[in-house]
Formats: sequence, structure tokens, C-alpha cells
Amino acid sequence: MGGQESAGERHRGRLVIALCIALGVLVFQVVGYLFTNSLALLADAGHVLTDAGGVALAMAAIWFGKRAAGPRHSFGYYRVEIFSAVINAVILTVIAVLVLIEAYKRISDPPEVAGWSTLAFATVGLLANFVGLLMLRGGQKESLAVRGAYLEVLGDMLGSVAVIVAALVIIGTGWRYADPIASAVIGLMILPRTWSLLRDAVDVLLQGAPKGLAVESVRAELLAVDGVLDVHDLHVWELTSGMPVLSAHLVVSSMADGGPVLDGVGARMGEAFDIRHSTFQLEPVGHLDHEAPAHP
Repeated sequence: MGGQESAGERHRGRLVIALCIALGVLVFQVVGYLFTNSLALLADAGHVLTDAGGVALAMAAIWFGKRAAGPRHSFGYYRVEIFSAVINAVILTVIAVLVLIEAYKRISDPPEVAGWSTLAFATVGLLANFVGLLMLRGGQKESLAVRGAYLEVLGDMLGSVAVIVAALVIIGTGWRYADPIASAVIGLMILPRTWSLLRDAVDVLLQGAPKGLAVESVRAELLAVDGVLDVHDLHVWELTSGMPVLSAHLVVSSMADGGPVLDGVGARMGEAFDIRHSTFQLEPVGHLDHEAPAHP
């Protein structure tokens, strides 16, 4: 896998900018909570803390993933990025549950909240998160680590909207329940996105086929190469986001033509599916009868 760049690494600069924005918003919102006593603002700050932690975790995973492969880890450390996405999802779930518990406690006796100050702090947070969202949008479809950070910033931006709505309700009506209700909304918004991230990360860890890639299409492309008669033991998975790998047994018409066949299937996988690391076992007709029970 020497020298191959992961999707997360290609967007490392975006993550650095997003981290700086998240840290700035975190400090600003904690100060805002001290001024306003708004649980919604504190919940949003807690979410920003996970944003910052998630982005930092993704950056650390990407850096660690660049370490050279060795005899013990022949594929390198690319999968650390996926573990970071799983940890990110778990942290988000814990934060959401804590926010929901505190909102439940406050709803029985909601405290006074400074509406105008809450509105001001939440608006600045919203604008900052919007900038962070734009920075991460380009990489979130390629890298699970970047996607985790993107989803956190998106959730925090929606959380800021909830805080703004609560502040406007408090300003307009004095209804104190708006603040804990907004906090609960923020907590509930986190959970579905967390599940989506965790599901995709676990799918990579379970070596599922990359999203959007049909294994039968791969088989058809291999069979279209001159000299390939059959394909079995075909496996396609991802080491990390945007880095698919493949292994397959190919039954060939002539072992003497193995070189051109390998050139053909390697080129076809790169062009059709952007699979840059492939391992093929070439077999003569009838060899399958001598193998252990094979996968499809």
C-alpha cells in the first residue's frame, strides 16, 4: 500500500480549520452560558466540545494512518481512521443522553434565562458553524472521519438554530420551558446522525463491500478481460474510507498468458472502480477441484 493517500488525508487542511473554528465557538458559548444561564446554550457548547474532540480524533487517526507498513501490520494503519469514527459516534451518543437527562430535570423547574444575551451568543455560534460546515462539505462524502466531523458541525449548527428559537420565544413570551425543550431537541437531533456514522464505520470494520460498489459488476468487469474464463473467491472491501481493495481467484485459458491477464485485470479495476490494490491468484482450468470449499 506504499504511498497511497487516504481520503481523510486529502482533506486534512479542512479539518485543521474546522478544529480552530470549533474551539473558538466552544469558548464563546461557555462564556455565554455563564452570562445567560441557558441550558440550551450549554448543551450546544457540549456538542461543540464533541465537535472539537471528534475533529482532533480524526486528525490524529489520519496522521497515525500515514505510518509506514511493517511486517506485523502489512496493510499499514489506515483502519485507525475508522476506529476514530466509531469512538466519535460513541462520544456523541453519551453527550446526547446527558443533555436529555439534564433537560428532563430542568423541565420541572425551568430557571430564568437571559433571552437577548442567549440570542446573541447563539447567533455568533451559528455563523461560525456555518463556515466550518462549508469547509468540511467537500470531504464528507469521501472520508468517514471527515464525515463524522461534518455531521457534528451540522448538528451543532442545527443546535444553534434551536437555541435561537428558544431565545426568541423567551424574549417574546417569557416562557421559560423553551430553554429545556430546545436542549432536548438538540439531544434528539444528535442520535440519528450518530447511528448513521456508527453503522457505516462498523460496515467497514466488518469488511463489507464499499458503498455504491456492486460486487457483481466487479465480477463482470473481470470476466470481460481477455483470457479470464471464471472468477471465484472474489472479495472487495475497504481498508479505510475511499481506499477499496480486492482479491480474487481467476481461472485463465492459458497460464502462459498470465502476465497480460494480470495487466488487464489490474488496469480494468483501476479504471472502472478506482481500486488500486488488487491481489489475483491465476489458476488453470480444473484447479478449483483441488481447493478447499470456496466462496462465490
